[in-house]
Amino acid sequence: MGFSQQVLDWFSSYGRKHLPWQGQSAYCVWLSEIMLQQTQVATVIPYYNRFMHHFPSVTQLANAHIDEILNLWAGLGYYSRARNAHQCAKIIVENYAGEFPRRLDALCQLPGIGPSTAGAILALAFNQRATILDGNVKRVLCRYAGIMGYPGEHKIQKKLWHLAEKLTPQANVADYTQAMMDLGAMVCTPKNPKCSSCPLQSNCFALQHQQVTDLPTKKTRKPLPQKHKYFLVLMNEKSQVLLMKRPSIGIWGGLWSFPEYDEKTQIIDDCLRRLGLSVQLKRELAHFKHSFTHFRLMITPITALVNKVLYSEVMDKDQYFWYNLDQPLTIGVAKPVKTLLKNISN
Repeated sequence: MGFSQQVLDWFSSYGRKHLPWQGQSAYCVWLSEIMLQQTQVATVIPYYNRFMHHFPSVTQLANAHIDEILNLWAGLGYYSRARNAHQCAKIIVENYAGEFPRRLDALCQLPGIGPSTAGAILALAFNQRATILDGNVKRVLCRYAGIMGYPGEHKIQKKLWHLAEKLTPQANVADYTQAMMDLGAMVCTPKNPKCSSCPLQSNCFALQHQQVTDLPTKKTRKPLPQKHKYFLVLMNEKSQVLLMKRPSIGIWGGLWSFPEYDEKTQIIDDCLRRLGLSVQLKRELAHFKHSFTHFRLMITPITALVNKVLYSEVMDKDQYFWYNLDQPLTIGVAKPVKTLLKNISN
């Protein structure tokens, strides 16, 4: 029995068949695939359901304000995915009359869609023969075929794409694609894989050569550098807290956050010069850490009060916003900002 048939037979008995986006439109499949990039299914499902409740069609997503989208996305991380999804939805509506293209090259030209995501859309939504190579599939193939080398390297990627293309069957592509993702997520897991339950165990190189824990080859990791920032928690006479919109590029791109500083001594002068506000610093709150892919951020919140408004710089710019802590949060903020807002409102 060949590789793909073994995988399909396993899927028939054990695969996931009741995920909320399965058997749905290309829009549903696309949205789930964008959310599933670097995120596990269990985490994605509640976010997906909330998005579908607010934006049941690609047109409604395209017409939504980015702040509303980022607010619903908050906590899911990798916020460029949300911004790309918004741009992609606009293009689908404007250039494709609200219908997702059925060609790999056309899909890959859309924001946030790479070859693997495009392949998943074609296979799962349209049952077209297309190849995927997400993290789960890479792990299965590296172990099965004994492919050495970090999967992120170009030459290893090329080898994996070639193998994935070769193994993808001509028929039952939707089931096979879901099966490969399920096999990696449920059986061929990063830690403590269930090799005795794997349909590929008789021909698995890693299992036969006792190298399951060695494959895929891990990337050589350097210690994460640590950065430190002060978050200014500035209150006005109405007990509203000042938030500012971050640049669209960079960490927490497009989200609302507290004004931040490298040094505590910068705050008073900056508030005068940039915001037109005379402020009085009060106290430092307990610092906390937030980890990103490439560094750890140490955050020290500092509370402050507005003494005097010298000019209306804050009110005259869309970059700033006085947030009423008693009102529901309807704008996009990063998880640590949301947590801090909740703490200071209690």
